[in-house]
Amino acid sequence: MKKFEKILDTVMRFLMALSMFALLAGGTWQIFSRMVLGDPSTFTDEFLRYVLIWASLIGSAYCFYRDEHLALDLVKGRVKGGAAVVLNVFIEAATLFFVCYVFIYGGATLAMNALNVSSVMHLPFTFLYSILPVSGVFIVLARVLKYAQLFSEKKGGKN
Repeated sequence: MKKFEKILDTVMRFLMALSMFALLAGGTWQIFSRMVLGDPSTFTDEFLRYVLIWASLIGSAYCFYRDEHLALDLVKGRVKGGAAVVLNVFIEAATLFFVCYVFIYGGATLAMNALNVSSVMHLPFTFLYSILPVSGVFIVLARVLKYAQLFSEKKGGKN
């Protein structure tokens, strides 16, 4: 399990680093072409928009993986004992349902039915929307890893 966790961490970190580098390179090219060449690049606005969407969704999946995502814990902090366990199970189940239904199922359906192409780069919107199921799978894998670790800790086992 540790090996799979390390692979998942490496893949997500690589994708985030790649998208951040693409944002840096695209932004730098846009500034250079506008200020130095006097002729702004036509594709960078659309390119940067798409890469920002990808970076945001991969980053959110990584935050779920690291348990550093934004959470509203107004009720969670006030509940103790067995009710807290039930509440945590409900929250995790609701999160998994939402991610599976909206990100994976909805994102895959959206990506497969997107017939339009982008106006400047002529990329199919399928490419843009495909990040939704990819991010959803990363989030589900991250939560399943967390559950497996919690279960093995409760049983007293080693990871």
